[in-house]
Amino acid sequence: MNAPPPRSEQELLERARRLAGMTLKRAAAETGLTLPPGQHRAKGRIGEIAEVFLGASAGTLSEPDFQAIGVELKTLPLGANGLPKESTYVCTVPLVNTAGVSWEESAVRRKLARVLWLPVEAAPELPLGQRRFGSAVLWSPDPEQELALRRDWRELMDMVITGELDRISSHYGRYLQIRPKAANARALGQAYDEEGNPGMTLPRGFYLRTSFTRQILEAGDSLVVNRES
Repeated sequence: MNAPPPRSEQELLERARRLAGMTLKRAAAETGLTLPPGQHRAKGRIGEIAEVFLGASAGTLSEPDFQAIGVELKTLPLGANGLPKESTYVCTVPLVNTAGVSWEESAVRRKLARVLWLPVEAAPELPLGQRRFGSAVLWSPDPEQELALRRDWRELMDMVITGELDRISSHYGRYLQIRPKAANARALGQAYDEEGNPGMTLPRGFYLRTSFTRQILEAGDSLVVNRES
């Protein structure tokens, strides 16, 4: 059952504190959702459980998950060492109609303005139902972080705008990177090459490197709950 949308950040944090230390099996039961029998599609279902438990209301809209208070939700899978184990998807990369696009009005900045980071155990040797949520961190980028993200975004978008999309690799971007978002060739979308000619390519997404999300968790002192507690 969906919880009603939180009316304040404090109410959201109270729900997140209740979730901290809870197993996925119990959280699924409380929300009326089921866990997949294996780890296939587990990530999407974990995010859905968190959204229902905490009262996210945006669904598939391009708005913050908690619309009334302007907060985005990001689940963060942690390895056995308690550190982020994979990059974090932020939003899709605009490949057309990019004239005049600015950092201040970008989807990346909007998505990362205020985020509830929710760690969850994700070591593959741990059965899915026994994995637990950690302590959430409510975060906004500090001036230094925003400057670094802005520089990365500008460098990457300059390459997109000038038709150099195929040159972008994981080496670009200190904290923010661009990666293909779909492995299915049927999901091709329009883009332009360096000569301005239209063509088809895989959709791309903006992702945060684990070095960045690790900073956020360490600043919030929010590593996953000790399993021996």
